[in-house]
Amino acid sequence: MRAAAARPGLHPGEFVPLVALLMSLVALAIDAMLPALPAIGRDLEVPRRNDVQLVVTSVFVGLGLGQLLFGPLSDRIGRKPAIQAGLVLFLAGCLMSIFAPTFEGMIAGRVLQGIGAAGPRVVVVALVRDRYEGRQMARLLSFAMAVFILVPAIAPALGQGIQWLGGWRAIFAAFFAAGALAFAWFGLRQPETLPPARRRPFTPRIVGAGALEVLRNRAAFGYTFATGFVFALFVAYLSSAQQVFQEAYSTGALFPLYFAVLALAIAGALLANGRLVMKHGMRRLVRAATAMITLLSAAAWALAWAFEGLPPLWLFTAYLFTAFLGIGLLFGNLNALAMEPLGHIAGVGSAVVSSLSTFVSVLLGAGAGLIFDGTVYPLIGAFAVFGAAAYMAIRWAEGSGRAGRSP
Repeated sequence: MRAAAARPGLHPGEFVPLVALLMSLVALAIDAMLPALPAIGRDLEVPRRNDVQLVVTSVFVGLGLGQLLFGPLSDRIGRKPAIQAGLVLFLAGCLMSIFAPTFEGMIAGRVLQGIGAAGPRVVVVALVRDRYEGRQMARLLSFAMAVFILVPAIAPALGQGIQWLGGWRAIFAAFFAAGALAFAWFGLRQPETLPPARRRPFTPRIVGAGALEVLRNRAAFGYTFATGFVFALFVAYLSSAQQVFQEAYSTGALFPLYFAVLALAIAGALLANGRLVMKHGMRRLVRAATAMITLLSAAAWALAWAFEGLPPLWLFTAYLFTAFLGIGLLFGNLNALAMEPLGHIAGVGSAVVSSLSTFVSVLLGAGAGLIFDGTVYPLIGAFAVFGAAAYMAIRWAEGSGRAGRSP
C-alpha cells in the first residue's frame, strides 16, 4: 500500500532508526538509572531507602501529564513543533537532575524529563500515521519496535557502565546527549507531516469532553483501568527491581543481566502477539493472560512462605519470566481494546486513555514498591492483586454489549 502523505519524507532506512530513538527516550531514562539508585540515595542523603524509588516513579508522573498535553497539541500546532517542544523539556529536566544539590531538586528534574519524553513518545506514532497506512505502517512500526524493545534489555548495563566511569550524574549527562542528538537529527532531517489544512483546535474543553467520553463508555473505561492495573505490575517491578535483586538476592554487578533476561521475555511476547491475536482474538488473549498472571502469582506467593520470603533466585526469576510473558501479551491488546469505541475522537481519546492508565499505574505501582521489606512478598503480592483487578475490569468492560461480542 502506498504512503498516505504527499509530502516527501525521509527514506525508511533513516526514518526507522530516528523513530526508534525518539520512542526509546522514556525507556532509557527509566531503566538506565536502576543500578545507580543506591548511590543516589547515599549522595543526596535520602532518609528512607525505599524513597529512592521515586527516581523511577517520578518519570511516570511526568509521562502521564505529558501524554495528556502533547497528543492533542500536535493536532493543533503540527507534529514537528510538538516533538521539538517535548525534547526541549526533556533536555531541561536532564540539566536539572545533573546539577541538583538535593533529592527534591533531582526528582523535579525527573518529572520534567517524563513530561518532555512524552512528546516524542506519543506524537511519533501520529507522525508515522501521517506518512504511512495499512501494512506499510505496521511494517515500519514493527521495525522501530524491534529496536525499541532492545533498550530495556541493555539500558541497566549501559547505566552501570557509565556510573563506573563517571558517577551517577554522568548517566543524566548521557540522557542529555541522547536527547540533543534526537533534537538535532529530527530538526534537521524530518519535515512536517501535518499540513495546516488538516490541523484541529486544541482547548481544555475538547480534552474535558474526551475525558467524559472515556468515563461514560463502559468498554473504554473498563479497559483503560485494566491497562492501568497491568502497568501497575510493571511499575511495582521497576521501582523495586534493584532492591530485590541487589539487596535481597545480592546479585551485585549481575543485576543488569537478570533485568535483561526478563525484559526479553516481554519482547518475545510482543513479537508473538501479532500471530496469536489473529488466531485467538484480543479479548480471549487478555482474559487468559490476566488469569495466568493472577493464579501463578498467588501460587508463587504461597510458595514463598516455604522459603521465608526469599525463594531460590532461579525459581523467582523463572516465575517473573513466565509472568512477563503474560504482561507482554497485554500491553498492546488492552490499549487497542480501550481505543476501539473511541475512533471518532482518536487523538484526544488516546491521550486520555494513556494518561488515566498511567496515573492509575503510578499510584498503585509506586505504593507497592514503597513497601519493599527485604522479601519478595510485596512484589509477588502486587502481581496477584493487580492481576486479579485487571481481570475483573476486563470482565466488567465485556458487559458493555458490543465489547463482549467483538473478536
